[in-house]
Amino acid sequence: MDTMQEKIEEAKKVIAKADALLITAGAGMGVDSGLPDFRGVEGFWRAYPKAKKLGLRFEEMANPQWFEKDPALAWAFYGHRLHLYRDTKPHRGFEILNQWGNTKKYKYFVFTSNVDGQFQKAGFDESRIMECHGSIHHLQCTQNCQGKI
Repeated sequence: MDTMQEKIEEAKKVIAKADALLITAGAGMGVDSGLPDFRGVEGFWRAYPKAKKLGLRFEEMANPQWFEKDPALAWAFYGHRLHLYRDTKPHRGFEILNQWGNTKKYKYFVFTSNVDGQFQKAGFDESRIMECHGSIHHLQCTQNCQGKI
């Protein structure tokens, strides 16, 4: 059975030989920079007490319907998150991945479910980033959105 160190050494060899780097990332990248993971209601409710009062989970708040139903709540929710993301500095792991990717013949591509813009902030080329859930840094579709992304 391989030890953890042997597995790390093997991964290093594979990465060194690669022509390109595909980076897939989710909430863990932001959490390591100090951003909250809102998937558990307790952390979310601490950040947004009004959501707790209304009995709403993150998944329910992160919905464009609130811009029509309760615009003040929607703008407060997204505004707070926007400032939080803009004030957060990407951790060193972003820099390391960017450096590795830029040494490859075909560079890198980032596929992320994060909306926080941390890859862009860390210096990754925006044309090489796919944010599958969109971005909090610009207003997107709020109604009749099918096929418009």
